[in-house]
Amino acid sequence: MTDTSVAKLEMVTLDCADPEVSASFWSSLLGWSIVHAERDYAMLAGPSHALGFGRVEDYHAPAWPNPNGSKQFHFDLSVEDLDSAARKAVELGATLPTDQPGETWRVLLDPSGHPFCLTKAENWG
Repeated sequence: MTDTSVAKLEMVTLDCADPEVSASFWSSLLGWSIVHAERDYAMLAGPSHALGFGRVEDYHAPAWPNPNGSKQFHFDLSVEDLDSAARKAVELGATLPTDQPGETWRVLLDPSGHPFCLTKAENWG
């Protein structure tokens, strides 16, 4: 089977009120190292993936059970070329919002409106 993937999953990022508290909890639970922690963002390194935590103003935890399907996370995908990967994702049904966080990331929305990020593979080491 030929690999025709556009991207590789590197990290799942969870929205939260306090990234440092979330990172501490998940680090202890999973035994993963905290590799970055600050007020707005924290990240754990696992054996083959990373787990991120992003602070959201006025964060509201999802209900459980969750009748509205409002879970709060996004995928971080590594790609060789941001522009060509973003074009391919759009061809596959994603949309590219005009509001972008900078030059090293592209935020896109899947067909259901869930955000996901593309980032340069070189950023992952």
